[in-house]
Formats: sequence, structure tokens, C-alpha cells
Amino acid sequence: MARVEHKGIYFGWAIVASATVLTLLTVGLRLSIGPFFLPMAHDLGLDRSELSSIVAVGMMVYGLSMPAVGQLVSTWGTRNVLLVGTVVVAASVAGTVLATSWVGLLLSFGVGLSVGLALASPVTFTPIISRWFIRQRGMALFSLSAGSMAGIAILTPVFTSAIDTLGWRETMAGFALLYALAAIPSALWVIREQAPENADLPGDIGDRPAAKNSTARSPQPVRSAPPAAAPLSLREAVHTAPFWQIVFGLFACGFSMNLLGTHGMPMLMDHGFSAHTSSFGIALIGLMAILSSLGLGKLSDVVQRRSILATIYIVRGLGFFGLVEAVSPWQLYGVAAIGGVVWAGSVALSSAILADVYGTRLVGVLYGLAYVSHQIGGTISSWLGGWAYEHFHTHLVAFGTAGALLFVAAAISLRLPRRGVAFVSATALAAH
Repeated sequence: MARVEHKGIYFGWAIVASATVLTLLTVGLRLSIGPFFLPMAHDLGLDRSELSSIVAVGMMVYGLSMPAVGQLVSTWGTRNVLLVGTVVVAASVAGTVLATSWVGLLLSFGVGLSVGLALASPVTFTPIISRWFIRQRGMALFSLSAGSMAGIAILTPVFTSAIDTLGWRETMAGFALLYALAAIPSALWVIREQAPENADLPGDIGDRPAAKNSTARSPQPVRSAPPAAAPLSLREAVHTAPFWQIVFGLFACGFSMNLLGTHGMPMLMDHGFSAHTSSFGIALIGLMAILSSLGLGKLSDVVQRRSILATIYIVRGLGFFGLVEAVSPWQLYGVAAIGGVVWAGSVALSSAILADVYGTRLVGVLYGLAYVSHQIGGTISSWLGGWAYEHFHTHLVAFGTAGALLFVAAAISLRLPRRGVAFVSATALAAH
């Protein structure tokens, strides 16, 4: 295999930068529904349960789109998927701002926009980033995760101010324009599907397949360098324990993140905080996550990723109990700052672990399948947040459930394989 030299800045970081900006916008909108929630409900005459149902449908559509997005990326390429997504986002936002009824909002905002955002989600970028990075894969994927957190930090207060000044419909239209201005140039001039032969490795050590073991009888771990294309089939991969451990963790992640994005601001405002104090508290979580992402990314390339993942889930779980019990701005800001340090990274680490264990050939499809659980969690929490408050007049039911699920996810994450353990199949081994 030929040696690859990198002079200057490695081009893979330009791809990461573009992907990070687009993730900021798409995931940022999906996780910053809070500022839109009450204005949309009041304008369209919907109660919280009705609007929560639309948001929940959107979360489910977003999640169910992920396996298809992973497959489209592998067949069409990232560039084409992004361009199609831009058209869908623009058309869906147009339908949303023109909506005058529950049905119109459901079809445009709940279904159409969710599909469009899914076409520029982390699932779209994870395969191409995993191909362009081997040695710094954790750092690169954490940068993508930082984009999600930047979406919360930047878009939550921006949306709040813009809605106060312009209205929710104008704010939504402005988002669509900004997204198109970012997505089209990125797709045309930055995205490159084919990575260098040895990606970001400094020498001639390639991304090698998992070691062979002719005596294996079933899918089992084999210690090796990070595999470029694990011989495990998709069918075999989804029957192994690490895949389902990642699935549950992403379910808890989606439940908690979408609960905060949809009901965080309404919850804080119900507890007596102003709209701007509430939005700053939520934004502070994203801001701290951005600042911590670089450190966590570097750390994930040095220590066991499963340990970092478990720590993230534990601290995030404590943060949910802290948020719902905060009674003063400084308590809110303190909880947000501490929780924000570990708010980023669960999705990035999950995708990195999938690439480590199953190889880059399967990571796109496996991540797409696993991410469905993230949105199933988001669907349930988006609905539960509104329904539980309407029936029990407390947010502790939904936010307490999020905390408990995160604690369980932390325990399960500790049972994931150590780095250097790749899964190979008996069929592939026998063939070799």
C-alpha cells in the first residue's frame, strides 16, 4: 500500500467543518423547537398535547428515515443526498409557514421537514468522515457532535429573539434560506467521496481488516487495528450484543435530548423563569458542550470510549433532575454549565464505537438503523412531556424518566467491547 503524505491542513478537516455547520443547522432546528412551541400553539389554536403529537410524529419520521438515508448515501453519495435534502427542506418550510391547521402543520412540519433534515443529519456525514479519518476518527466525529451542540447554543437564543421581533413564520423562512446558502456550496465544492488511500494516517499503515481466526464458529471479537471493512455481514452485525447496547444508549440519548429541546423552555417558563432566561439556560448547555467537545474528542482517541460514554450518560442523567428542580437563575445556569460539559459526544462516541467494532463498510447502515431508536426515544419524550404535564401538572414525570433511562444506559455502556475488539463472522473466516 502506498505511503500518503499530507502537506498543510488535511482536506478531511474541510469536510468536517462543512458537516459541522450543516449539523448545527439541521440538528439545531430539531433540538431547538422550544422557542417555536408556544407561539405556534397559540397562533394555530393548538393545545400542548396536539402540538406535542405533531412534534412526536416528526421525531418518528426523522428516525425512520435514517436507515433509508444511510442506504441512499451508500448508493447516491453524500453530495447528491445533501442537494435533495435542501430541496425538501425548502419545500417543507414553505408549507409550514403557510399552514393554518393541525393537518397542514403535521404534513409540512411534522413529516416533510423531518425527512429533509434527516437527509443532512449525522447519519449522512458519519460514513464519509469515517473514511477520511482513522487515527483521529474520534476527534473528527466529536467535531460533528459539537455542531449539534452549537445548534442548541446558537439557535435557541437566536430563534427566541427572532420570534419576538419577526414572528415564528418569518423566523422559519429565514432558517430555510440560511440552510440553503450553507448546504449547496458545501455539496458542490467541499464534499469529496473518495478518501486518500491511508486517510489521516501519517505513514503507510492502512485501515486494516480484522484479524482472521479459522477456528471461530460464530461472530466473536478479535483484537486488531481498526478495521476498514469487517467481514461481518449486516445480518450478523444486528444479531450481536454491542449493536443493541448502542441502540439502547441512543434511545436514552434521544429521549433526553428531544425532551429538553421540545419541553425544556416551556418547563422552565412554567417554573417562573422568563423566556430569555430559559433560552439562555438551554443555550448554556450547548455552549459548554462546544467548549468541551475538543477535549472529549482527543480523550476518546486515547482512553476507552465506552468509559467516556458511560460518564456522559451518568452526568447527563443527574442534570435532568437538577434542571427540573432549579428555582433560581443561578441554579439553572450552574446545572446547565455542569451538564453541558458532557452533553455532547454520546452520538459521536456511539458511531465511533460502531466503526471500531464493525468497520467503516457497515457503519453508515448500522448507524442509520441504530439511530431509529434515538428518534423513537425522542418521539416518546416529545409526546410524554406534553401529555404528562396536561394530566399531572408536573414536568417531573417526563424529566425524571429521562434521568432514569440515562443511568441505565450508563451501566449498559460499560459492557461494550474495549477498543481494538472487532467482530468477524464464522462464514467470512471459513472462506479465508
